Amino acid sequence: MQLNNLNLKQKISQMFITGFDGTLPDNNFINLVKSGLGGVIFFTRNIKTKNQFKNLISEIKKEALIPMFFSIDQEGGRVERTENIHGGKKYLSAKHAFEKGLKYLEEQTGQIAAELKSYGINMNFAPVLDVNTNIKNPIIGERAFSNKTEDVIKAAKVVLKEYEKHRIITVGKHFPGHGGASTDSHKTLPVIDLSNEELKENHIKPFIEAIKFGCPAIMAAHVLYPKLDDSNTPASVSEKIIKELLINEIGFSGIVITDDMEMNGIKNYTRIEACIKAINAGVNMFIFRDTTKEIIELIDNLEKAVRCNHISENSIDISFEKIIKLKTLYNLM
Repeated sequence: MQLNNLNLKQKISQMFITGFDGTLPDNNFINLVKSGLGGVIFFTRNIKTKNQFKNLISEIKKEALIPMFFSIDQEGGRVERTENIHGGKKYLSAKHAFEKGLKYLEEQTGQIAAELKSYGINMNFAPVLDVNTNIKNPIIGERAFSNKTEDVIKAAKVVLKEYEKHRIITVGKHFPGHGGASTDSHKTLPVIDLSNEELKENHIKPFIEAIKFGCPAIMAAHVLYPKLDDSNTPASVSEKIIKELLINEIGFSGIVITDDMEMNGIKNYTRIEACIKAINAGVNMFIFRDTTKEIIELIDNLEKAVRCNHISENSIDISFEKIIKLKTLYNLM
């Protein structure tokens, strides 16, 4: 496939990471893979046995127009997608692994990375860089290494180094920090009304350090931060938070990926509104847990949005180039 010959719709398709229900991909998903889907995300529902999972990845790979990101949320503890293979949870959560010491954390991360690599996974939505400062936080909790910023930084560097050793692409999450939330963005739109200083000193710092350390991708949160953006706009679609803060001020030049766009934290917008807003804010990729007819239509409508100048074609080209650059860097191309 000559990348120079790709059309606009194929480039937009590269900006999507989607999933499917069950252990066999449906026609919508396979058709999208054949026409340039950027990546696939796997959940527990897709994974039954080692051989089944390896074969599934192998079959999808054969259909891909362009080599794909094969991605997963494999943090350990509560968020672990391979439990059908292991007959339950195999790994400790970030918090409990960190509490057992950096050596333990390094060894466990190495085991997770090696296992993922053996299946054909090349991207993990980890590490969690959130600082769990709110004890009532219903969604982060033990998924964070610590409630102390310096501990999160220390642990994240160990984890990032170990994944890099196994050539797994890491995605630091959830920018600019989900640890101060008191609600779950899967269910509603959380508001973290901390001061600029508090956010930058405690919550954003681990992301800055992870980026300096070479983390190639960052996931943006479906969370409101009124002190960073007073326009009632979630971070995942906020130009002030993505373009001005993450890209311009912090200097992040990697890939910005949204959290799952099917979460209720982003439901104040229609899919097309959210995607247009996000692309214009500097987002490069979207996660959708299912590949429905609506997602196929969404890609068509984003192409129309470019033609109607609601999105600049240059934004699509920038995202496409970043995606291909990362895939090339990790020898996926």
